[in-house]
Amino acid sequence: MKQVVQNYKSGELAVLDVPVPGCKPGGVLVRTAYSLISTGTELMKVSEAGMSMLGKARSRPDQVAKVMQSVATNGLPATYRKVMGKLDSYTPLGYSLCGVVEQVGAGTDDVKVGDLVACAGNEHALHAELNWVPKNLYTPVPDGLAPRHAAFGTVGSIALQGVRQGEPQLGEVALVIGLGLIGQLVAQLLTASGVRVVGADPDPARCELAQRLGAVACGDPGSAAVEAAVAELTGGHGVDQVYLAAGGGSNQPVELAAHLARDRGRVVDIGKCRLDLPWNAYYEKELDVRFSRSYGPGRYDPEYELDGRDYPIGYVRWTERRNLACFLDLLARGRVDVDPLVSHVAEFEDAVETYRRLKDGELKAVAVLFRYPGPAGEGEPERTAQAPEVAVPVVRRSGTAATPARPVNAPVRLAFIGAGNYAGSMLLPHLAQRDGVTLSTVVTTTALSAANAQRKFGFARATTDLDAVLGDPSVDAVFVVTRHSSHAELTRRALLAGKTVFVEKPLALTEDELASVLEAVEESGNDRLQVGFNRRFAPLLRQAKSRLGVRTGPASLRYLVNAGRLQHGSWYLRQGTEGSRFAGEGGHFIDTASWLLEADPVSVYAVATAGNEDLQVVLRYPDGSTATISYVTTGAPGFPKETLDLVADGKVLKLDDFVRASVHGPERWVSSRLPRTRDKGQSAELAAFVKAVRTGGPMPVPLESLVATTAATLAVPTALAGGAPVTLARTR
Repeated sequence: MKQVVQNYKSGELAVLDVPVPGCKPGGVLVRTAYSLISTGTELMKVSEAGMSMLGKARSRPDQVAKVMQSVATNGLPATYRKVMGKLDSYTPLGYSLCGVVEQVGAGTDDVKVGDLVACAGNEHALHAELNWVPKNLYTPVPDGLAPRHAAFGTVGSIALQGVRQGEPQLGEVALVIGLGLIGQLVAQLLTASGVRVVGADPDPARCELAQRLGAVACGDPGSAAVEAAVAELTGGHGVDQVYLAAGGGSNQPVELAAHLARDRGRVVDIGKCRLDLPWNAYYEKELDVRFSRSYGPGRYDPEYELDGRDYPIGYVRWTERRNLACFLDLLARGRVDVDPLVSHVAEFEDAVETYRRLKDGELKAVAVLFRYPGPAGEGEPERTAQAPEVAVPVVRRSGTAATPARPVNAPVRLAFIGAGNYAGSMLLPHLAQRDGVTLSTVVTTTALSAANAQRKFGFARATTDLDAVLGDPSVDAVFVVTRHSSHAELTRRALLAGKTVFVEKPLALTEDELASVLEAVEESGNDRLQVGFNRRFAPLLRQAKSRLGVRTGPASLRYLVNAGRLQHGSWYLRQGTEGSRFAGEGGHFIDTASWLLEADPVSVYAVATAGNEDLQVVLRYPDGSTATISYVTTGAPGFPKETLDLVADGKVLKLDDFVRASVHGPERWVSSRLPRTRDKGQSAELAAFVKAVRTGGPMPVPLESLVATTAATLAVPTALAGGAPVTLARTR
């Protein structure tokens, strides 16, 4: 059979052929269907194995103390040989799985061959095709529970034991610090117990996931959002329990626990994090610090785990095995949902590559499963191993680029298709006053609106005949400023007519519409296209980006859009024909984030409040940067519409509604408070567009970037419907 192993000395991971374990009395031989990778505990072991000997020693001071004791007792040479021999050996990985009983050992009568069981233990529930599991470390899987879900039994028991140590009661408020796999399960278990949960994690995607699964509020542990949520939910008293489910060397979780716990609150340590307790803070509140030992009573007791000696239920209500059975029951009854936590399902034969991708950060995951060959694994409903995908079409150019020859000194002749409120207030006033620009023709669906635009802005001609404009060789560029549902088709026709095109956002409302525009580019060779993403041209934002300087590390960007409620009768409410409000406006904010981060997004995750009134969109970028766009309609009307923060390299860029900006770092810069006008970049954008038309030079924004932003916007509904991140896959 095959098993995943690691050499702790060299760090080597391998899938080895090893003998099948014997079926000893007091247990069962289980053929694995699914095993779960603990992205916390196991990756910590994998990372430690890749360290130098000094690094290993620093990470495990407890083991160093044992070595020093051995040196004192047995001498240096003997201790050295013993330690090197142990290090230079293969060790197993894994401790949580689900499989089918293949053989029953003597003295075992609670299961039979063919039964589905969940198994636990870092010596018995390994990433291996077959495992011998003693009686108290397995439990039958309830009818109807999928094997891939039952594989969460062990980590679920760890979370459940942690919650039991906190002794939650109905109506209490708890803080969960660390929203990895264990933290997500703790939050769900507390919610199922009638406890209101606040979560803290620096990863916005994990925060969004926890909120979707029941947490009241989540945020970065260093932000004011978590403290504000705790204050609101507890009346300023502090949370009843804090669950430390974080790892790493920072002492922030312990300090945050003391700060946000109520007087005589309980702090439960579940994860392996630094525990330098600030004495004054814990003493003054008389905090009760508790540790949660793995799966529950019986853990590390060989008589319980290996010999099968159970504890009487009257004395120990919840043992390891009873916790395991309890968690599976909660799964089967739908009180806990692990499916949204599954980021990736890999075939067992790809185990080494999967660990590599996790360790290198290439694969971002909360939970990863190995699927094994055999009836139990193969019979499962198919779940793609990769995240859902939305295609980002590749721009293909064929033929001769359509840059019409024109005298450089001649005025740029512009035609407008549509002349509604936005065109009349944000575009035409800038163009009508610009030297070297002639407003040639305006086309509208009604004669009166065309006449009004002609009178107000000085168009040479007004018409309702679109073909007359597209066929006019004197028109250099066409502006498409119509209802959203017509943008793609009008853009396609204008490109095929050889015109340079400025289309207001959005470029397209569907993937098919986007494909049709790019087919026109390929057919005509005309890629002269600009979408009205104006914020990247805003002078204040460009100045702030310049002050921030060249970025060397990944960034975290937060963009709050206080969009407000729509007025009755707004055509944005016609989602059936005009698309959603975010489909129409969201590209603005995605483009701004991508411009600031100087890359196109590679994945999109989205979650909405009940009724889809407020929307959270999380974008990931190739270098590990993230952008969170909060598009809300329920905020206060008097609050600024757009606020943005970008954190990277020890610096923070802050933008306040295009009125004021600042950069905080080694040198602080703050923009002038005057003028108070909000310049969102329309004038500069139009100047850049007109220059490109006049000179025949490159368009202000590469077409590939416009396509990537549009595809990311279109991926948001897919991410909302699927409840999982959507990969933006570049097609070939």
